[in-house]
Amino acid sequence: MFTPQSFAVALAMMVTSAICWGSWANTYKGVKNYRFELFYWDYAVGIFLASLILALTMGSLGHDGTSFIANTRSADAGNIGYALLGGAIFNLANLLLVAGIEMAGLAVAFPVAIGIALVVGVVLSYVLQPKGSATLLAAGVACAVVAVVLDGKAYGSMAGAGRVTSRKSIVTCVVSGVLMGLWAPFATHALTSGNALGPYSISVFLTLGALLSCFIFNLYFMRRPLVGDPVDFSGFFRAPASGHLLGLLGGLIWGVGTVFNLVAANFAGVAISYSIGQSAPMVAALWGLFVWKEFAGAGGKAKTYLALMFLFYVLAIAFVALAH
Repeated sequence: MFTPQSFAVALAMMVTSAICWGSWANTYKGVKNYRFELFYWDYAVGIFLASLILALTMGSLGHDGTSFIANTRSADAGNIGYALLGGAIFNLANLLLVAGIEMAGLAVAFPVAIGIALVVGVVLSYVLQPKGSATLLAAGVACAVVAVVLDGKAYGSMAGAGRVTSRKSIVTCVVSGVLMGLWAPFATHALTSGNALGPYSISVFLTLGALLSCFIFNLYFMRRPLVGDPVDFSGFFRAPASGHLLGLLGGLIWGVGTVFNLVAANFAGVAISYSIGQSAPMVAALWGLFVWKEFAGAGGKAKTYLALMFLFYVLAIAFVALAH
């Protein structure tokens, strides 16, 4: 299988994962009158397809025991279970994050959920796989958390009227953040314990777990959404082909990012790879700034927050890279 042989290649894959994780949501912006709960079915199929395609190509180079199929056959069943459970946890966290954004707005949801996810994911992954300098990694995580908060401040300064933030929305964001941070330790366990899964195998079972759990979590939120009215599955079949294609594309983008992040983690450690991958909010802000013009006419305060956010993300990536 293909794996990076130098930290420079691994770092390039981590940055690519951040770009993918920060870009996939753009596909939903291109969908009209299509509820996210329905869009999510195509997205879930897309993330699994991306992982499977890369596992059967990049993950199957050569004829040794590290190829995707050989590795899957030799891995402990418990590690496969950890990867499936990690995918289910990610899926629930992602659905809650979207609900949190709709209830509280990006200005609140991103700092709370992604900030918590970053700390939980990195700390627990490092405990399971202590690779790199803990001090430099902690400095990088601290800078990234500051950057996420600044990202929220930038969006918050644009919402002049101010959205009322309910206790329900905060609890949703907190739970999303804790769960979002937990899938990485599950992947770390599967990557490092006993007859371990390789990064491509983990990706396949992680995304398969996410897809299968849609039949529990997504169906539940379709019937009892945290925001809006219940949605019927018939809307999925009435959706235009473009909506389905954009959902698949969004999933493919996220799936590529996840595979690259886990492949890089196989070289540098999950804590380091995950922390750089969680620079995704910076990428999302760049899309909002230059493509969607979300900050058109923004005041000086919003621009200052944005500039500081980019600075702290650059510092975070530098500290984490040095931690290796």
